[in-house]
Amino acid sequence: MSENNSTHWADIYAAKIIREKGDKELYTCASGITPSGTVHIGNFREIISVELVVRALRAMGKKVRFIYSWDDYDVFRKVPKNMPQPEVLETYLRKPITLVPDTTGETESYARKNELDVEKILPVVGVNPEYIYQASRYRSSLYADGIRRALEVKDDIREILNEFRTAPLDESWWPVSVFSSFTDKDTTTVLGWDGEYGLTYRDDSTGQEETIDLRTTPYAKLPWRVDWPMRWAREGVDFEPAGKDHHSEGGSFDTSRKIVKLFGGEAPVSFQYDFISIKGRGGKISSSSGEVISLYDVLEVYTPEVCRYLFVSTRPNTEFAISFDLDVLKIYEDYDNCERIYFGLMNVNEKRKEKEKRIYELSQVSEDIPSEPGYQIPFRHLCNLLQIHSGDIEAVLDSLEGITESQRARLEVRCRCAWNWITTFAPEDFRFSLADESSEPVELTDSQRAALRDLRGYIADYLDNTSEKDFANYIYKACSDNGIENAEFFTVVYKVLIGRERGPKLAGFLKACSKEKLDSILSRY
Repeated sequence: MSENNSTHWADIYAAKIIREKGDKELYTCASGITPSGTVHIGNFREIISVELVVRALRAMGKKVRFIYSWDDYDVFRKVPKNMPQPEVLETYLRKPITLVPDTTGETESYARKNELDVEKILPVVGVNPEYIYQASRYRSSLYADGIRRALEVKDDIREILNEFRTAPLDESWWPVSVFSSFTDKDTTTVLGWDGEYGLTYRDDSTGQEETIDLRTTPYAKLPWRVDWPMRWAREGVDFEPAGKDHHSEGGSFDTSRKIVKLFGGEAPVSFQYDFISIKGRGGKISSSSGEVISLYDVLEVYTPEVCRYLFVSTRPNTEFAISFDLDVLKIYEDYDNCERIYFGLMNVNEKRKEKEKRIYELSQVSEDIPSEPGYQIPFRHLCNLLQIHSGDIEAVLDSLEGITESQRARLEVRCRCAWNWITTFAPEDFRFSLADESSEPVELTDSQRAALRDLRGYIADYLDNTSEKDFANYIYKACSDNGIENAEFFTVVYKVLIGRERGPKLAGFLKACSKEKLDSILSRY
């Protein structure tokens, strides 16, 4: 692994944590989200950012606890568009998410469905946190003392919050909210606190009043700006990044770093991560609207390593786009170059070499780095091979020379991603399929037909035992011998083979096709 003087942002933040928090036996790194809908790729940026810093700390020989909080005791505020039976979900608005049913019928609750979707996929990209379920903690009264402490320092918390508010909170404000035991909704008003664990509230929809014991009832909850610092103190969080909204001036990070001291803790090391946009497919990233791109969607097109690479190679405070258009080709090429540099297959200066090596290490799903590079085949060529073989991945893999078992396993995953991309997102002029018996014959002149016959003979005699460059000369010979311009003949060949006027680089394309396939097509002319 790289030395501690690495210039990668994950290593820089790991060193900062050690410097600011001191040499500890155990460092705690945290992340979390409300499972209010499908967890999208923008949310994943926080998860992977924390995981990368966790890896960097471990590479420095430190023990790390990586916790991921599901804020499933938050209020269900809005029904996302992509959920079945929205009319059923509508009846659960203002109740805690953990009590909302899963209308897909797959799990015990709406929150658990969204949580499980993430928990199943994260190990695929090498992310394995310890999950904390906040609903369970609140409902078992684990935070009774934390809530009582917030009530004790109510005026101090209000003073801190008011520093950043244009409309100050008045003395009637309470640092706690209550889910009614009568309706399960948070449409309640806190009326008083007995100085111990007794909290009195009114259900605003029914008018009923009740005093609850924080130690034995599940109904009280701290609002986000108080809940977050309370948990920092309780868990001893050393590092937790946050998005632009939390890190904006006067945002929840600014208030929490002051409030945490009231709970006897210190604010963690943090950074602000930027937004992610999507290029090459529709839809905004928004959990509540249901118009989201999830990690599942990204892994349809990018292998786990390349998916990690997108985040590893970009500083967290930089906005970037995850592409589903032709940029996919360049992203795979960039990753392959990174791998080539790591294994010494590509010469670059020492500074770039160190940078790319660390990026490659952190891009791997496992902390154990592969012992050999992947099978170095350009992504564009791989796409061509898949289309030549009509998406038959086994046939493509069998056609490659010198591929090892380890390389084959990795390339199989890449083939699946490439085929998904070709069939779903690739531009129309990138796609093709080889002609067959059902294809309409192309009308040709006598000279074009004669040139094709010559080409068929050259394919039979020379295709397999000459280089791509040398075989190109036989294509030109078929043209010149029959008095046809090169450009005209190339168009003829593409039309005959794939029904298009243009296609992949011709000599390489012919070599990628089998002699038998080419002969069966050309024999019709």
